[in-house]
Amino acid sequence: MTRAPAVGIPEELSARVPVEQRGPGLDRDGVRLLVSRGTEVSHHAFGELPGLLRAGDLLVVNTSPTLAAAVDGRAGHARVVVHFSTRGDDGRWAVELREPDGRGTTRARGAVTGLPRARAEGVRGRGCGGLAGTRVRLPGGARMVLEEPLSARGERLWWARVSGVAVPALLREHGRPIRYSYTERDQPLSVYQTVFALPSDDGTGSAEMPSAARPFTARLVAELVSRGVQFAPVRLHTGVASAESHEPPYPERFAVPDASARLINAVRAGDGRVVAVGTTAVRAVESAAGDDGVVRARAGWTDLVVTPERGVRVVEGLLTGLHEPEASHLLMLEAVAGRAAVDRGYEAAVRDRYLWHEFGDVHLLLP
Repeated sequence: MTRAPAVGIPEELSARVPVEQRGPGLDRDGVRLLVSRGTEVSHHAFGELPGLLRAGDLLVVNTSPTLAAAVDGRAGHARVVVHFSTRGDDGRWAVELREPDGRGTTRARGAVTGLPRARAEGVRGRGCGGLAGTRVRLPGGARMVLEEPLSARGERLWWARVSGVAVPALLREHGRPIRYSYTERDQPLSVYQTVFALPSDDGTGSAEMPSAARPFTARLVAELVSRGVQFAPVRLHTGVASAESHEPPYPERFAVPDASARLINAVRAGDGRVVAVGTTAVRAVESAAGDDGVVRARAGWTDLVVTPERGVRVVEGLLTGLHEPEASHLLMLEAVAGRAAVDRGYEAAVRDRYLWHEFGDVHLLLP
């Protein structure tokens, strides 16, 4: 599933803080916008987006809120950080156990010694690997037991059962946003919420920000609407990404409401273009599309991985962040725009010093 890197990304091109913290007078829309139309590339400010779209175009946006999904814990004598990824239908949570790296961020779990095993009988997955049955003490008197790997693909994510407190309440009280080593410091949760985020009834959301939508401001949305650009909300709760190994995404919970499905189909039947804001929006919409290309209201779990071989049935354009060359997300970009367009765009992004990751610049791929 992985893609051979086309270019190398210099470390200094990682966006270490949000754009609004880089200088006075800057807002979220102060990032740069790289536009690819096939293999033709042009450079813009993100605030120019309304002039790059046209009346009748449709932006599909993800309304999932970002959770404060990182919580400190103790497993025996070892300090750990638990990344809460996804809530299962049975009340368990998929989690990743990581090690503090001494710099306020984390690294993948190595050979952590002294992890205690659960004594309670009936814990599932006891034969599934060295972590099965591991007990973790969490703040506020909460306890967590790792039960079984989420997937046969590996043991990075585990199904875990939490007792003593509801997980959404635990995250609100003791959690912080997940951040990686290329960022400079912790940020408040508000920095990771997009203008489209809506609270969910059950307190769930995305472990990591649907970051392609971060540069939008209420002012810019109003301008887009005034120019005849429409918005279709969908929801996909993103799980924890694989920072080290760039795995394909695991199954995620999504919903495409009936009103959005009808709007998408109407735009496709007319002269407008369906442009997804983020790879999460692509996954949600394409999961709700039939073989005939018609989008129908759907909700549940999706295990769809969009690749060039599978292709896209609905999405014609994509607004997305800049991904590392090894990231599986690039397969989705190629499915939308073709490999030549992606390679040419990334070459231009490196050459012109665009910034990468969730606080960085963005890339608009159009037909």
